[in-house]
Amino acid sequence: MQAVTLGPAGTYSHRAASAVADDVEFRESVTAIVEAVVDGEYPRGVVPIENSIEGSVTGTLDALAENDVAVVRELVTPIRHALLARGEEFETVASHAQALAQCRTYLETEYPDVKREAVASTARGVERARDDPSVAAIAHPDNAEELTVLAEDIQERTSNATRFFVVAPANERALAGGKTSLVVYPGANYPGLLLALLEPFAERDINLTRVESRPSGERLGDYVFHLDFEAGLYEDRAEQAVAEIEALADKGWVRRLGSYDTEHVLFESA
Repeated sequence: MQAVTLGPAGTYSHRAASAVADDVEFRESVTAIVEAVVDGEYPRGVVPIENSIEGSVTGTLDALAENDVAVVRELVTPIRHALLARGEEFETVASHAQALAQCRTYLETEYPDVKREAVASTARGVERARDDPSVAAIAHPDNAEELTVLAEDIQERTSNATRFFVVAPANERALAGGKTSLVVYPGANYPGLLLALLEPFAERDINLTRVESRPSGERLGDYVFHLDFEAGLYEDRAEQAVAEIEALADKGWVRRLGSYDTEHVLFESA
């Protein structure tokens, strides 16, 4: 199996993708990954969807709303951040924006005067640190080749974990699985709309694990909703709830991303 994910090699996305594919290629953005799957370049894409500290990855939410793909698997992996540099003196810390945010307290306490630079991925930050002694990186400690590990486990919580979606062509959507994801564009805005979107699940004792809104891009105050719930579309109660949502969104659309199972992926240190 071949998959595409955020590069370069060594990112947390790369580690997650290695759990589903022997051959992993890279793109610089989530949008490019999803579009590569839509265009048939790769059978699978692996994209981060949510971090336990910083919340949802908005770029992934937007890419899922804008492209017709299936979610066929969910991977959950722990995140371990380390501070890596060529020496103890540096002026800048470079990493993915989420990694910088996840280590905010450590950086503010230990390096309050150091500049923070957001780059495309943790691995890209490591490349910057290898090339420039004035730059440190935040990444998994296994990426410390040519660098010194100045500190480990600098994330704000030891329970730090990230969910990844494995995306596939739309025709591979499944009905079976323990969870389901939807993207809903109601095409309307009125008092009680959000309640109307939630009630079909509550009435059928279906647990909503995530509800998120994102601007539709059509006009100010117009939103797309992302829903995850704990039931498979093969279940009558889930099918009935989604059918109600589709009726409510008759002026817009509903995308069934599909049902899938969750796998917890642990990585041993190299």
